[in-house]
Amino acid sequence: MQQIELLAPAGSLSRLKTAIQYGADAVYAGGEAFSLRGAAQNFSLSAFEEGIAYAHARGKKLYVTANIIPHNSDLPGMARYFAELDALRPDGLLVSDFGAFLLAREHAPHIPIHISTQANNVNYRTVDAWHKMGAKRVVLARELSLAEIADIRAHVSAELELEAFVHGAMCISYSGRCLLSNYMASRDANGGACAHPCRWNYALMEEKRPGEYLPVYENERGTFIFNSKDLAMIEHIPELAESGITSFKIEGRVKTEYYVACVTKVYREAIDAYLANPAGYTCSPAWMEELGKVSNRRYTTGFYLGKPDETSQVYGSSSYIRTYEVVGLVTGYDEATKETILTQRNRFFEGDTLEIVPPKGPFVTVTAQRMRNGEGEPIRSAPHAAMTVRMPLGARYEPGTILRKAREDGPVEV
Repeated sequence: MQQIELLAPAGSLSRLKTAIQYGADAVYAGGEAFSLRGAAQNFSLSAFEEGIAYAHARGKKLYVTANIIPHNSDLPGMARYFAELDALRPDGLLVSDFGAFLLAREHAPHIPIHISTQANNVNYRTVDAWHKMGAKRVVLARELSLAEIADIRAHVSAELELEAFVHGAMCISYSGRCLLSNYMASRDANGGACAHPCRWNYALMEEKRPGEYLPVYENERGTFIFNSKDLAMIEHIPELAESGITSFKIEGRVKTEYYVACVTKVYREAIDAYLANPAGYTCSPAWMEELGKVSNRRYTTGFYLGKPDETSQVYGSSSYIRTYEVVGLVTGYDEATKETILTQRNRFFEGDTLEIVPPKGPFVTVTAQRMRNGEGEPIRSAPHAAMTVRMPLGARYEPGTILRKAREDGPVEV
């Protein structure tokens, strides 16, 4: 039985720690330059050093993304950056451009090279060529079916690792190579500054009637004709494994710690269940239910089971559906009083029904009661951001454990 790596996003050092705590085998993170997620907090060299040490101390890995499509002016700085990373010894360096690949070989010889999905890796000749030039891993394009991936696996060396996205936001452009953002907002999508114009509301204008916008819409809010649903392959873990994918990748370096924790936890449980008993594996309905509790644009299987059709788009809105919010994080435990110590994230009240989401095991439902503030004074609510709250939860939970509650106004689009 092949081993499957669960690879989670780390948009910041705190999210890196959350991902590992909730079951990731490896994380990927971008630096302050040369990364395709300029909106993420991203990592300084010192943060990388801390993150690598944190991961390695727990037997986990950290991969650095440097997958912009560089221009001439980027090359000197990229060479220096790769040399600085080489001294830190991350577990992989992700690039998408052949010039960047050569720079990585020259200036970061101790870091295994991974080829980004941005390089349009859709056939086995391309994948095999990258391997023969020295790449350890190739991230496959999102536009591949399971059958195509299996064909690639059959034609390349078993030593080559294949990585593929299994969950998260989808891009309307081929393998993420988008020019809409450059054209419409002067923000370079291939340089890490995408403005996401695919999520905007569009109208139709006839060329001889300038300024006259013709309504093209599914509802009163307009139409979002480029707006894809999010990818979710939780119901197809066996097929993913049998296709030969080595690393199951979760998208989301700009997503919250809550998102990273919940999605990573679900896929960890599913992968472990499959590896423990492939023949008897079944997908738990609780996993898809749990994925519905994080922000999403509704889910699709992307290209894996065949080319997407009209049902793979969201036409009525570009918003995320949000059903829950995080109210606190566990920071400690008072053995004398049997109280859990929390840091508040969103307001909650005495009597609220809360769900505890531990790194392992099912969520636990509790009622907020006997609440006290950091000074030990009784309180009826926790209204202040980052305030300390003490209350019994019935058991001891490790620091970093998340508490959430259902939104009082029900699911909302944000």
